[in-house]
Amino acid sequence: MDRIYAPWRIEWVERDADPIDGCPFCVLPEREDAREARVVAKSERNYVLLNNAPYNPGHAMVIPREHHEDPTDLDDATLLDHARLKTATLAAIRRDVDPDGINTGQNLGGTAAGGSIDHLHTHVVPRWDGDTNFMPVTSETKVIVEAIDRTYEHLHAGFAAGDDVVDPGDADAGEAVRLSFDTDTVA
Repeated sequence: MDRIYAPWRIEWVERDADPIDGCPFCVLPEREDAREARVVAKSERNYVLLNNAPYNPGHAMVIPREHHEDPTDLDDATLLDHARLKTATLAAIRRDVDPDGINTGQNLGGTAAGGSIDHLHTHVVPRWDGDTNFMPVTSETKVIVEAIDRTYEHLHAGFAAGDDVVDPGDADAGEAVRLSFDTDTVA
């Protein structure tokens, strides 16, 4: 049997149980410590959360604060804010993660579509040439080369250096970057 060593994962294995009562995407943005909750950035109606089981380093999700299952359920202001926060996420990833490409998408329709949480969210996944190699193809194993705490630092810095920032937050103090978008253009 082959083994892959990832000693930094022991912190996750030994963590205290974190029972979340209800939808995790409704609970996490309300937590006091944004870094611990993996919330990197917030706008008025949406927020950016690092994926706890990332496909690649920098895998983030743009999520409406209100619980909705489908983008057709969003009001125009939330939809525009979501699009602008997704654009800011793309810019932050390009600025501080520097991938060769980026995938974005939504899994709509529950488990049939590959989703496990029915709260609408848009995946933003950095990609590099050659990031799909023999490991996932032959052994159904994905190797993540960066610890999620380091990824948080990269994305936090990327958001803080971007446009529309009203509060850069302090990553070490558990504060998310706060952004504001002009949504007055919504009819």
